Amino acid sequence: MIRLALRIHRDESGLTGLEKLGVVAIIISFLAFIPAARGLVGDIYTKLFKSVDESGATTTFSTAARGILVAITSIVAFVGSGFLLVYTNLGKRLGMLVTGAALFGWLTIGSMLFVVYAPRGLRPSSVVGLGSIEIRIPAIGLAVASLILFVMFVVALDKYEKESDI
Repeated sequence: MIRLALRIHRDESGLTGLEKLGVVAIIISFLAFIPAARGLVGDIYTKLFKSVDESGATTTFSTAARGILVAITSIVAFVGSGFLLVYTNLGKRLGMLVTGAALFGWLTIGSMLFVVYAPRGLRPSSVVGLGSIEIRIPAIGLAVASLILFVMFVVALDKYEKESDI
């Protein structure tokens, strides 16, 4: 009983991480109305993502920076939106476990489908020294790693369920 009371008291004290993120987003939104701040962000954006060399072609650094930004943004949007929906109903810890199990279960299924049905692009006969199994090694590696992480999240969910029953 005392443990539950301490947990409730700790959960209600201060701002949560999500609330802090919201405050930061509001501050950034207000900074967008200041022309000097908006110009500075525009200059940094142009320097990072739109820089060109002497011939007028986009630099490799700019291309890599764009790719990294797109990859990080898509992962945060994909996993974060699912976590946010689950977090509102299940709480932080259980929401993270459910989201992790769902993500890695989905990755396991997707990578197993890729191992079985792919690749359709590069033919093993056109690459000297690669057979049909060797060309699927990255997909097999992703499938095994995803399966291991999926099992880890399921075991953690089971442990969490046993702890909450006490």
